[in-house]
Amino acid sequence: MNYRFQNLLGAPYRGGNVVVVNNSLLISPVGNRVAVTDLVKSETITLPCQASTNLRRIAASPDGVFLLTVDENNRCLFINLPRRAVLHRISFKHPVSAVKFSPDGNLIAVAAGKLLQIWRSPGFKKEFFPFELIKTFADCNDRITALDWSPDSQFILAGSKDLTVRLFYLKQSKRKSYNKPFLFLGHRDAIVGAFFGVDKRTNKVTKVYTLSRDGAIFSWGYSGSDVKYQEPGRDVSEPESPGTPELRHGENVEGENEGNLLKRKDYDGKDDNFDEEDGFLLHKMKWELLKKDFFMQAPAKLIACDYHRGLDMVVVGFSNGVFGLYQMPDFVCIHLLSISREKITNVVFNDLGNWLTFGCGKLGQLLVWEWKSESYILKQQGHYFDVNCLAYSPDSQFLATGADDNKIKVWTVSSGFCFVTFSEHTNAVTALHFMASNHCLLSASLDGTVRAWDLFRYRNFRTFVTPTPKQFVSLASDQSGEVICAGTLDSFEIFVWSMKTGRLLDVLSGHEGPVHGLMFSPTNAILASSSWDKTVRLWDLFEGRGGVEKFDHTHDVLTVVYRPDGKQLACSTLDGQIHFWDPLQGLEMYTIEGRRDIAGGRLTTDRRSAANSTAGKCFTTLCYSADGSYILAGGSSKYICMYDVADQVLLRRFQITHNLSLDGVLDFLNSKNMTEAGPMDLIDDDRSDGEEGVDKQTQNKLGYDLPGSKPNHGRPVIRTKCLRIAPTGRSWAAATTEGVLVYSMDESVMFDPTDLDIDVTPEAVDEALRDDQPKRALILSLRLNEDTLIRKCIITVAPADIPAVASSVPFKYLQRLIEALAELLENCPHLEFILRWCQEICKAHGHSIQQNYRNLLPALKSLQKAITRFHQDLADTCSSNEYMLRYLCSTSNKKQ
Repeated sequence: MNYRFQNLLGAPYRGGNVVVVNNSLLISPVGNRVAVTDLVKSETITLPCQASTNLRRIAASPDGVFLLTVDENNRCLFINLPRRAVLHRISFKHPVSAVKFSPDGNLIAVAAGKLLQIWRSPGFKKEFFPFELIKTFADCNDRITALDWSPDSQFILAGSKDLTVRLFYLKQSKRKSYNKPFLFLGHRDAIVGAFFGVDKRTNKVTKVYTLSRDGAIFSWGYSGSDVKYQEPGRDVSEPESPGTPELRHGENVEGENEGNLLKRKDYDGKDDNFDEEDGFLLHKMKWELLKKDFFMQAPAKLIACDYHRGLDMVVVGFSNGVFGLYQMPDFVCIHLLSISREKITNVVFNDLGNWLTFGCGKLGQLLVWEWKSESYILKQQGHYFDVNCLAYSPDSQFLATGADDNKIKVWTVSSGFCFVTFSEHTNAVTALHFMASNHCLLSASLDGTVRAWDLFRYRNFRTFVTPTPKQFVSLASDQSGEVICAGTLDSFEIFVWSMKTGRLLDVLSGHEGPVHGLMFSPTNAILASSSWDKTVRLWDLFEGRGGVEKFDHTHDVLTVVYRPDGKQLACSTLDGQIHFWDPLQGLEMYTIEGRRDIAGGRLTTDRRSAANSTAGKCFTTLCYSADGSYILAGGSSKYICMYDVADQVLLRRFQITHNLSLDGVLDFLNSKNMTEAGPMDLIDDDRSDGEEGVDKQTQNKLGYDLPGSKPNHGRPVIRTKCLRIAPTGRSWAAATTEGVLVYSMDESVMFDPTDLDIDVTPEAVDEALRDDQPKRALILSLRLNEDTLIRKCIITVAPADIPAVASSVPFKYLQRLIEALAELLENCPHLEFILRWCQEICKAHGHSIQQNYRNLLPALKSLQKAITRFHQDLADTCSSNEYMLRYLCSTSNKKQ
């Protein structure tokens, strides 16, 4: 199966910096991947390329073509953003705290520790060493935290933790004294931002703004007139920096240092060695502090800031979740609002300056706010803790997720956006199930309740409880939706409720361990349950016979699933095996030994190597494909295995991630990381003054520390908690430590002819179309199995010829034709034409479709999904037009 990674849901933002390109593309780091959100189309995608560890900094070229990512191991990827391909790689020798493209896109400024490095930006050409180091500045005394380029790409501002901001000149001046950076002094805390301000009329640099973590902002400017005096008795070989002014809230010290401005000795305004580039350097003698102010007093700290040159506005984010928008240079406060209960780790303007993007790494929030209309353009938040369970809607349009943060989120699969969040549960959500109606969602939780959610009104309309509190870990519903069943963790019972009345109907007893697996047969009312007591039991609820069958195993049974046709049952055990049973005959059909397949990855605390540590490897979640031909299995490993059910062979093994920031990814550990106190990864060496979520991404885990102890969670362990395949069979999702990974079938470069002959060529298809033979052209294109040719032949058929052409298609090509119609319906504007095709196919091949529904089910589900989406869109449009016409008619009657 040609499944490829498509998207990452459940974690839109965890920390690091966010950039906006082309005014509407929002690029944010998510773990070791990059998420790209289109704010106009309201959809998000995740790039398929991965870094070695969590991303620390990203930067985009001004034209939005290139993207630069730097991870925690200082490894850099240079990515072609439109093609989503990695062009070049490089590793820096020092920790990178800031990176930025020059305005012309030719240079890249990299803050590597105390060094400021200028690199030439690589292009599309393949070179042996595409990155060229142009210049290195080693004047800072501490880590560089802020960078900004001048509009002409000749000067760089670099703010450092040594409380200073330096102005660097890229070109080599003829006077060595001018090659030294100019220092802006006066701040009493680490620099957070430094920005060039320009004159709107001349587009020349006239101001510099510097901001520090204590909320202080300094405005610097220089005078354009030459000063032609020299202080007697002093030989000045280089310009002096302004002294450290005394910080006083709101003080305006304009002209404070005018009397202390000095000039070079023997300067008469003319110099044979003077060139135009040195003109700005001469003006640096006249930089002066114009104004200083404070945004907010302690204890709130300024964490992030950004400046828009066109609007001359500054936006700042604080550690208490408050942001401020100020008009410069007079520090006029436009907005001062609280948008989060945690600190804001990133703020950024878009190109036009009308949208503000905020990131809160602690909560996983990503917000886009239009400050003029005071409305949200985007508001997304991931789960605070790991995702436990998944559920696809019957039409495959929605995906529901439940997590340890007690919340349920429902996502639109096509756009990757969450459109509703339910937070009524008071403990972890352990199981989810969509009803056949597509508009009702069931959830089970450790808080002792099973809740039913209405996806029309977004409310909890039914709550199922037990006489005494229980902890539910599994959930199932019959095909009619009348009976709800839930398995418990503590009492080992199965509770049965009526969906209509909410009353408790029955309690099924018999298991001697937690019931972690429940599923109804797709064809009858038989309930299958699996438990840690090493058994799988079948229950007949409607006949009142209770347990009708019991399948014994040698190890604890972790989960159980039915094949879509109800003729096979699969369950996984603690020894890493998958057992297949015939539920009608009660016989074991075959077994898959999967311990070796899932083995891989060594934890930091493991005493044995990855090759010998297969004892604890097992599958905790299983899922059949839509046609039942293969099964997906995942568990406590970095791998997800796909098995062929008929031959019991491993078809493919998906590696969840290559992120070394997670535990269990490496097969071989480095002995250098082992110390006398234990592995270095488990030692808490975070800086006490560092801003967590600013310098690195954060990932919360559910854990409890001893009172008074220092929290030290170590690294998250990679695992798969839940797997679900979409009813259409075109995609599947996995709930992992990194989030919800969505894989979809990619056939863009796939050539898979079904009946190839020497005469079956694209030229033959074009010739048949020219000769007005639509039947022959369509059959030839179906034999070639090329998407473009099939779509071309479908579109060229006249509406009057559709019945004849549809009836002439052989049954073996019917599935491919239905898939092509579903794809056309998603992108083609000819809605009535495609629906006419669907109608004629059902008329001509209805009996064959009914006899072979199992093989055609994925294609039919895809077609149903496309038709349902169009139906909903048209229904909303018609409803709005109807109300508008009623209003217009009522107003016309009143006028008469």
